[in-house]
Amino acid sequence: MVADIRPLAAVLVSAVAIALIIASHRRPNLREGWSVLAALTKFGLVVSMLPAVMDGTVFRWSLKESTGIQFLEGIDFALRADPLGIFFALLASFLWIFTSFYAAGYMRGLSEHDQTRFFASFAASLSAAVGIAFAANLVTIFVFYELLSLVTYPLVAHNEDEEARIAGRKYLTYTFFGGGVFLLAGTVMIYWLTSLVSEGPTLAFEAGGMDALAAAAQVEPVYAQAAFFLLIAGFGVKAALMPLHSWLADAMVAPTPVSGLLHAVAVVKSGAFGVARVILEVYGPG
Repeated sequence: MVADIRPLAAVLVSAVAIALIIASHRRPNLREGWSVLAALTKFGLVVSMLPAVMDGTVFRWSLKESTGIQFLEGIDFALRADPLGIFFALLASFLWIFTSFYAAGYMRGLSEHDQTRFFASFAASLSAAVGIAFAANLVTIFVFYELLSLVTYPLVAHNEDEEARIAGRKYLTYTFFGGGVFLLAGTVMIYWLTSLVSEGPTLAFEAGGMDALAAAAQVEPVYAQAAFFLLIAGFGVKAALMPLHSWLADAMVAPTPVSGLLHAVAVVKSGAFGVARVILEVYGPG
């Protein structure tokens, strides 16, 4: 485990781009240039970590270690670049480059309204997606997971007609409230379960599964199973697993680049990635 600022930088580069995109709202070429530059920078940061991560190095940034601030009792707000996270971050950041070019041509070609809001929301979505990729524990991934729902809502409801508003409300109901409630409930149960068998609760991802949770499952198997299904349901909403999938078809009322974002770059992939984290690094394949 190596302390490094790059996981945080990969998240923040899109957040910085939001301010630059909004500031350049009267200059479309510059505004869209910021979007492309942020995409290239994010991809470069992720690629710079790839060789070392593939050799077994894990890069980590921690709020507590960097600032001394404790996010929650016994829980740190932390990011880490490990093989699973770097794979998702690499995929999302690479696809954002192409989506940025396509979105610029699409929005200009159709003379779409509120283009600045569109590109700012797009950048925020990628910031949240990479935060999910590099989250080091269930609390951190929950924060970025809910943030992703919030910042993609303006994209789903972009057309601002009745159909778009209905689709946007359904999207928020499923992902922000439905998925968030399931995920939060599962996270709280894991926090409680691990506190039963260790000196302090833990929510940190561990390769092969959490040892404390495995021990707790021997003591409280029913609650451990319930927490598993809550977590899978929470991530399954964004992954559009049946029967939690109907929001996705309605969300296709959004502009075409948003469909690409929802399917390929951020939202559905974030749900699938969360399912993988739960199975591989919370409970373990066994």
